[in-house]
Amino acid sequence: MTNHAARLARILETHPDVVHVGGTNEALIKRDELLVLNTHADAVHEQARQWVDSREDFADLGVARLRLRPGAGVDAAELTHDLRGGAGAHRRTSVTPNHVMHGTPGDMTGGPFGKPTPSKELDQPVGDGAPAKRVTIGILDTGIDPHPWFDAHEWYQACTAEEHESLNPAPDTDLESDSGHGTFIAGVLLQHAPNSYLWVERVLGTDGVADELEVLRGMARIQTRAATRGDQLDVLNLSLGCFTFDDRPSPVLADAVARMSRHTVVVAAAGNDASDRPFWPAALKDVVAVAALAEQSAGTDPERASFSNYGWWVDAAAPGEKIASTFLTHGRENGEEFHGYAKWSGTSFAAPYVAGKIAALMSAKDMTARDAVSELLDPVGTRIPDLGVVVSPAGR
Repeated sequence: MTNHAARLARILETHPDVVHVGGTNEALIKRDELLVLNTHADAVHEQARQWVDSREDFADLGVARLRLRPGAGVDAAELTHDLRGGAGAHRRTSVTPNHVMHGTPGDMTGGPFGKPTPSKELDQPVGDGAPAKRVTIGILDTGIDPHPWFDAHEWYQACTAEEHESLNPAPDTDLESDSGHGTFIAGVLLQHAPNSYLWVERVLGTDGVADELEVLRGMARIQTRAATRGDQLDVLNLSLGCFTFDDRPSPVLADAVARMSRHTVVVAAAGNDASDRPFWPAALKDVVAVAALAEQSAGTDPERASFSNYGWWVDAAAPGEKIASTFLTHGRENGEEFHGYAKWSGTSFAAPYVAGKIAALMSAKDMTARDAVSELLDPVGTRIPDLGVVVSPAGR
């Protein structure tokens, strides 16, 4: 496993506006920023006026951002605690630090574990005849890179430069930690739901970092884009996440997910910290949280991948170790060349396995997303404590 301190130092070095909250509830937040639901924005602004430098209201998100005065000496996490009413408060004001969400390898991540390795060419998945139902899947991630699997698909032809990955242009240098992440996830989805229409939205940089506000914007953008084409997203895959400074859900993220989940099943990676600490947004009650199963040998029982998070909040577990999928071409990582395919491990890739299975059930049986989830995660299926229902060839 990559050294945690070195990895954290790298994030702080390349993102000087990010602050590390230490202690038991370790987290990353944006420096001097608070997010608050618009319904509480005026009250919070008034309470914190002596520390607030500026305010931005995002009416389309239902959220305001308060920027604290630089050098005011106020800690955003401590201020949030006080604004919520302190310990034991019955009613909590919907304010939070602007958490940093990420899909980078190892600790404090919701994305891939370790580095990808080259894989042999995979057969392109082909759907079985005309689907009974057209299913749409949203991907909020690093964007997407050109690949032969995608070329003939209508959804890929609709992608613009805004949805493509922003890659390191030098072909002979190592890739950023999350380069190819979105492309890999799209391939996993197509392997299990080849008839699906994918909506891709880039929110993560190739280092896998985005703040909470940008994820909220991405959720809003992808819904708007789909609606413009007359589509309603059936499933949304979020192979990203974060810990929060108090291990409680961010109220602005919880609100956005709750509103989206009225019409869309949200599937999220459980994270790769080998911990039962709640990882968000996976741990939200409106989300299908997916842990990773270890590579399974014939005749053995499914078990948790060593890196995968687990806990009461996890709903399902799916293959997440040494998964093969679509990747970049002519990229390099540790001197190895990639030619469109790779193997990678992480809950990032267990999540689209489950999202794809949901979409496949919808397509084959003309089911709603909720009905497909109920069938896939039927309690009579194989279950593992703190991992939920096993979704794999062996489990179902």
